[in-house]
Amino acid sequence: MESIHRGVCDRVGQVSLQAVYDSLNALQRGGLLRRIEPAGSPTRYETRVGDNHHHLVCRECGKVTDVDCAVGHAPCLEPVFNAGFLVDEADVIYWGLCPDCHAGAAEEADTHTRVTPPESASLDEESRRTTP
Repeated sequence: MESIHRGVCDRVGQVSLQAVYDSLNALQRGGLLRRIEPAGSPTRYETRVGDNHHHLVCRECGKVTDVDCAVGHAPCLEPVFNAGFLVDEADVIYWGLCPDCHAGAAEEADTHTRVTPPESASLDEESRRTTP
């Protein structure tokens, strides 16, 4: 929200944070924006509306990527038990690591699994070679 507020202020001058909230809510109600709220992440707004797409969210850096729903009929719109609800939208969020964070985690894991002999071990080895 702060980044949107900063962007608006940079373009048009002083605008209250409440005015930005009100505008975003009006755009969402009008169907021009979609709000997504991944748990533990800031609220985000997107202009991709009117379709049933989902999101991938990186647990490490918070990057969000759109993911299309299944082709054909949307099986995610048909829950096993609907409790009498008329379902018209599903909000699916996939969680994991983005390629950059996954690569970083793999590199970190690799450095932790390398075995480096302690300095004393190499000294012991050297002393064994020189001692008759």
